[in-house]
Amino acid sequence: MKILHINSNYIWAPLHQAMIEHLDAGGVESRVFVPTYHNAKNIVLPNKNVLVAGCFRKLDRFVFYYKQAKITTAAQKTYGVSTFDCIHAYTLFTDGNCAMQLAQQYGIPYVVAVRNTDINVFLKKRIFLRRSGIRILQNASAVFFLSEAYRQQLFREYVPSVLQDSLLRKAYVIPNGIDDFWIDNRVTIFEPERIKRIANKQLRVVYAGKVDKNKNITATQKALSILRTKGWNIAFTVVGNIVDKQEYKRIMKDPKTFYKPEQPKEALISIYRENDIFIMPSVHESFGLVYAEAMSQGLPVVYTRGQGFDKQFEEGLVGFSVDCHNPEEIANAVLRIVNDYEAIQQRCVEFCRKFCWRNIVNKYIAIYEEVSINRSTCRNIG
Repeated sequence: MKILHINSNYIWAPLHQAMIEHLDAGGVESRVFVPTYHNAKNIVLPNKNVLVAGCFRKLDRFVFYYKQAKITTAAQKTYGVSTFDCIHAYTLFTDGNCAMQLAQQYGIPYVVAVRNTDINVFLKKRIFLRRSGIRILQNASAVFFLSEAYRQQLFREYVPSVLQDSLLRKAYVIPNGIDDFWIDNRVTIFEPERIKRIANKQLRVVYAGKVDKNKNITATQKALSILRTKGWNIAFTVVGNIVDKQEYKRIMKDPKTFYKPEQPKEALISIYRENDIFIMPSVHESFGLVYAEAMSQGLPVVYTRGQGFDKQFEEGLVGFSVDCHNPEEIANAVLRIVNDYEAIQQRCVEFCRKFCWRNIVNKYIAIYEEVSINRSTCRNIG
């Protein structure tokens, strides 16, 4: 089976390359087309089956269909599109519109993912594009969501009632996977020191990720301050790359917050094992791989209600969802975790295997195979 992946985010995060490598191992022949602006700098060094095309300018993003014409033309010049069995678009708008145009021209089915930016930027703010977004969804053979929370939000706020049933029948919730390193090195012996600390109202809290306003680190600090007034002795460690220097200065005003720069996974795993709870009340979050990584080391998690990680599990199973703007609620989530700490940490390690790439790509492969059967009907896009 041969799949054309249209992924404008590929060079910004290593998780996409991990997915392609696991698809390759599963017998899928993948080619990845990465449309981006001229002179974009790669964070990820692409594999040989990945082509990064600087086919538009940054300013083109303000004229959506002009930018899209450039992307579609570049894709046609790059690959013999007719040789593919299916097209996988990794965003609804930037990638999905291109996939729909190619599907219409070449009679190839396409599947499309709906992500944070699609919902919280394109659909929410660029109202004139909503009709196009719905059309892309209608003509896709399958629609993917990283979380149930985003699926519910899309259908609740943007999908007309007359289309709900037909779109729900082809909607799938498939999370991102985490690096095999975390699955292969998940904790097997639970540190008794954690339980002793908690029994003495001592707690070590950790966050790992970008240091910026969206990650809402100050809300965590306020929540921990509330807990300290209740007699808890809490140390808070922030690990990550400083994106917003002003935000960094704000969080470091707290003398009980300790900062470490971004760490390789081999060092980060040790930091997780030294801590008790992972908290990240992001304002917006497509998924949040760090929650799953922390779970693999037996850390219960506190995450934002209505964002990417929400509804991956039932409340209380591996942690709790919170209103990211409510420090009191974050503090209460911590108290609920410590009241059932041993059971929750054990479930975290058990259920982190949900995010194993090997299992996730098998779901994609099954869907690719199913939709490819209907290839002959794909020229009838309306």
